[in-house]
Amino acid sequence: MTDIQVIKRCGRKDTINLEKIHQVIMWAAKGLENVSVSQVELKSHIQFYDGIKTEDIHETIIKAAADLISEDTPDYQYLAARLSIFHLRKKAYNQFEPPPLFQHVTKLVDMGKYDKHLLEDFTKEEFDEMEQAMDHSRDMEFSYAAVKQMEGKYLVQNRVNGDIYESPQFLYMLVGACLFSKYPKATRMDYIKRFYEAVSQFKISLPTPIMAGVRTPTRQFSSCVLIECGDSLDSINATSSAIVKYVSQRAGIGINAGRIRALGSPIRDGEAFHTGCIPFYKHFQTAVKSCSQGGVRGGAATVFYPLWHLEVEELLVLKNNRGVEENRVRHMDYGVQFNKTMYERLIKNDYITLFSPSDTPGLYDAFFEDQAKFEELYTKYEDDPNIRKNRIKAIDLFSSFMNERASTGRIYVQNVDHCNTHSPFDSKVAPVRQSNLCLEIALPTKPLQSINDPEGEIALCTLSAFNLGAIDNLDELDELAELAVRALDSLLSYQNYPVPAAEKGSMQRRTLGVGVINYAYYLAKNGVKYSDGSALPLTHKTFEAIQYYLLKASCNLAKEQGACPAFEETTYAQGVLPIDTYKKDLDAICKEELLLDWESLRSDIKSHGLRNSTLTALMPSETSSQISNATNGIEPPRGLVSVKASKDGILKQVVPDIENCREKYELLWQIPNNDGYLQLVGVMQKFVDQTISANTNYDPSRFEGGKVPMKLLLKDLLTAYKLGVKTMYYHNTRDGASDSQEDIVEEDDGCAGGACKI
Repeated sequence: MTDIQVIKRCGRKDTINLEKIHQVIMWAAKGLENVSVSQVELKSHIQFYDGIKTEDIHETIIKAAADLISEDTPDYQYLAARLSIFHLRKKAYNQFEPPPLFQHVTKLVDMGKYDKHLLEDFTKEEFDEMEQAMDHSRDMEFSYAAVKQMEGKYLVQNRVNGDIYESPQFLYMLVGACLFSKYPKATRMDYIKRFYEAVSQFKISLPTPIMAGVRTPTRQFSSCVLIECGDSLDSINATSSAIVKYVSQRAGIGINAGRIRALGSPIRDGEAFHTGCIPFYKHFQTAVKSCSQGGVRGGAATVFYPLWHLEVEELLVLKNNRGVEENRVRHMDYGVQFNKTMYERLIKNDYITLFSPSDTPGLYDAFFEDQAKFEELYTKYEDDPNIRKNRIKAIDLFSSFMNERASTGRIYVQNVDHCNTHSPFDSKVAPVRQSNLCLEIALPTKPLQSINDPEGEIALCTLSAFNLGAIDNLDELDELAELAVRALDSLLSYQNYPVPAAEKGSMQRRTLGVGVINYAYYLAKNGVKYSDGSALPLTHKTFEAIQYYLLKASCNLAKEQGACPAFEETTYAQGVLPIDTYKKDLDAICKEELLLDWESLRSDIKSHGLRNSTLTALMPSETSSQISNATNGIEPPRGLVSVKASKDGILKQVVPDIENCREKYELLWQIPNNDGYLQLVGVMQKFVDQTISANTNYDPSRFEGGKVPMKLLLKDLLTAYKLGVKTMYYHNTRDGASDSQEDIVEEDDGCAGGACKI
């Protein structure tokens, strides 16, 4: 072994130094429990060979340590992470110690990797002050999965040759510096340092577009983009152009295509007949897949349409593996839109009548704006013999929908009436007609007639999340909400807008979506469960505090900088708060008293307005939660160790605080049904002003013949509606894999933070 020649990073050959390798592993293992340096060395030695590069040796050792991560030896995730940070810094700086901040920024601005405004807006003395506030030792608090995600997605790098130019603490400090750069000099450094403390200690989680993009010359950081398509070729082409522009800049896309008329509809008074929705969905799919989002993630979109569309039976199967390419559009996801009328037809075992929106004036708009008017027009058109239609048993249509949802996992639900009746927007002037890629955004849109249409409106939402597992007292949310709202609101003015309709929507409404990560750990450390109702009181007071403090922060910012220009289009302007409009059926499940001073807040909002039309949205946050070593979003973990498959390979992630909470976690497939989870989502939705990426989960082995009964699928759908749930995201089916220790999860970055996937 001692005769092996290695090639050092500088290109020089040398004899392998096993003692040096031993010292590095010893350093990485310091203070960790149940890790063995000799075990790592034994696992590594097998793979050494003559002529190996020292870089490859380091990577071999990292892999050896990562392979030892388990439920019983969780600290190997930190040993592997420290070795990875050592390796990363060597690649970035040719040394372990990071360079001085000012020197680092100057170099990367000169290279074109950082935005030049950093050197224009801040003095060397200010960079020195930031450097004093930075703590590079916090790099050692990452888990292995977090470092790999940092390397793969977030750190500034050359994605062609793999060169990395920074380490994590620079990222955190410079994001804050950019977002608060236009604040008055008397206060901005305080905000920058406080924001750095919050994000570097994982109390605030940032989504992929912000972490990967803020500080670089690319200035588009909104996770979610909602684009509505009209029923004309001009609008369809404008929609496609907008999709390409935003997919190329890291955003996840929601496309509302519900207005497009059905197959066979007349064009130009019958001169031609329409080819229907499917060719145009294919057109959108091509636009979505045309860009790779700079190597950060692939383009992705969800298309929305109403259950009563005349082509719905063909649209429901677009993602199905059966059929041929001509009648399938498999590389997008789909959101089907429901309302009370549709559910009532199911409950009454009645029929649903299908129409083309082009044949039924006013029906499509009323579907979102006015439920009583929709019911009136719907029955009127059903009785009109001159209107083309198709009747189908409600149970058959709902069953078709649920079968496709179950078989693909990715046919989603939007309850459009809840999205408008329990909404911060006045549906008469600013109706919500769609959601986004990951079903947690609910914002007004208007169709584009051209790419520069001054009347169109594209909705953007900028995301972040509170790490519930890192918060010891709900009073901390007061400070964290102020930082999150100020930072994200600044980002709206800081970023560029490739399409005028998006700038219009953002500047008028200034919409934000702050969610949560680590909810499963939060429940575990508080000794409560998803399934038995014990988490309802805790969830109620937690989400009350989240919404209250975010509203307070936005109101305070409005006092300072003015309310958003479209504040009068919100229900807040009428003195209506989320606590006034939630579905009262929820009280039968959770009748908790409000704990905060909502009436004083109501008075302040009426007097001063809000800087932001929306403030909350609960996103999946699959990859961004890994950065904080947190459980993702509001979901229960599948195992105490999850083996996550990503483009960076297989990553093992151990649930937080496994030593103390091992028996307290309620794992996904231990939960007997969806009832407890849906009740908790309903409680969250009471306070969340947008919506929630809520999943349903089924284990076929629990049912006769290994098949989940349709009756249960429909019951869960109706339960969610009754509790006021606005949207439903994935339908997960257990595949029979063992969950005793590990469960493999395919990474989905969705929107933010995923795209949404924050």
